[in-house]
Amino acid sequence: MPTSPRLILLAAALLPLVAHAQEAPRPSLSGDWSGEVATLELVFHLTDPAGGTRSAKLDITDQNVAGLLVDFQAPGDSVYLRLSKPITARFAGRRSADGRQFTGEWQQGLRAFPLTLVRAGAGEATGPKRPQQPHAPFPYQSADVTFRNEKAGINLAGTYTLPADMGPFPAVVLLTGSGPEDRNETYQGHQPFAVLADYLTRQGIAVLRFDDRGVGQSGGTLKGTTSADYTTDAQAALAWLRAQPGIRKNQVGLIGHSQGGTAAIGAAGQPGGPDFLVLLAAPGLPGDELIVQQSLALARLQTTDPAQLASTEKMQRAMTQIIQKTPDDKQAQGQLLLYYSAISAQLAAQVAPQLPMLTSPDYRHLLADRPALTLAKVRCPVLALGGSKDVQVPTTRNLAATAAGLKAAGNRDVTVKELPGLNHLFQTAPTGAPAEYATIEETFAPAALKVTGDWITKHTPR
Repeated sequence: MPTSPRLILLAAALLPLVAHAQEAPRPSLSGDWSGEVATLELVFHLTDPAGGTRSAKLDITDQNVAGLLVDFQAPGDSVYLRLSKPITARFAGRRSADGRQFTGEWQQGLRAFPLTLVRAGAGEATGPKRPQQPHAPFPYQSADVTFRNEKAGINLAGTYTLPADMGPFPAVVLLTGSGPEDRNETYQGHQPFAVLADYLTRQGIAVLRFDDRGVGQSGGTLKGTTSADYTTDAQAALAWLRAQPGIRKNQVGLIGHSQGGTAAIGAAGQPGGPDFLVLLAAPGLPGDELIVQQSLALARLQTTDPAQLASTEKMQRAMTQIIQKTPDDKQAQGQLLLYYSAISAQLAAQVAPQLPMLTSPDYRHLLADRPALTLAKVRCPVLALGGSKDVQVPTTRNLAATAAGLKAAGNRDVTVKELPGLNHLFQTAPTGAPAEYATIEETFAPAALKVTGDWITKHTPR
């Protein structure tokens, strides 16, 4: 997903090109378009007169900044928005078929973030509707806190919520997915961890959620780190939480989403690990096989042609083999570019900007991950959930692999559930495509919240 609270969708750019019927003339893009990057809401005001000169301005509402001049170009179904003052940044995306959103990437300095801009309709306020977003006052205590990962030598910052009634309470740490994520796992205007933390705290469960390294108020950097490093952050969070007054020291668990689940599993197999584990769309397949299955699930959203799907699988397997057999990053990038150039120049152009990520330590670690080995060390109770429409961590095979890995080592307290109709973010979704995340108002399906809360309550009796 995700880049995001989800596994990185590098596979998306590698899908074979699918032929489309000739499109109708593009409608005007004039209007207000909004989206969120690293908790900041961006609102672009586009002017797109027929036969006239395009122009645009940008408001950054959270920083009280308005009217920044933006260069606006829209060749074909592509959209480019460039900002040169007071910062240099660029959005590159594609227009959806219905003309209601742009899906792409916001580049600022050396960092890049996924960004979907949604068009406000007539009479609508800019910004997406998020009816589940918690708002103060809360019927529980909430505090900003910091704790230290001594092994990494960094301080991490987060939010700690504690039920208002008399304790002691069970407690959980929330672990985000891949890429730079804040404590709320903010993505496409949604804050899944804010919703989850609010729900669990109202159920009598204390919750700690924290910013990733180098994000928000946390120190350090994600550059060069892997899920093994994130595991040490999880261990530090567990230790801090167990040391708090009013917490049941033997009822402290981890909830890991997507790649955060990989870190949670790593922590669960070590001394001082969690007393219980909740895995939300966590990988169970070997990392290289996961990438292949992810690319096939994405491809099936575009085509049912067996030849196209076979081509996708062949390319993904070739990509992972090149990376795994070539430890030198520059050589691996060169071989990848040669491979895709032999298929088509257009495909090579799509892949080229992603080559540094494809050979990064985190991606190499992902490909080499063998969850069966780490799951075999987990002895605590486990709840593993997945949505039937998840195309980033396809649910059926990953849940089956997770259950098999846990039970092979003798863990008998394992609950596995595939939740119908939910995507990788646990939203009720039409197809599960990542492009839908921003357009769905629901942040976290109530059914998924209830299953999680009920299971934790059952496993943490007084």
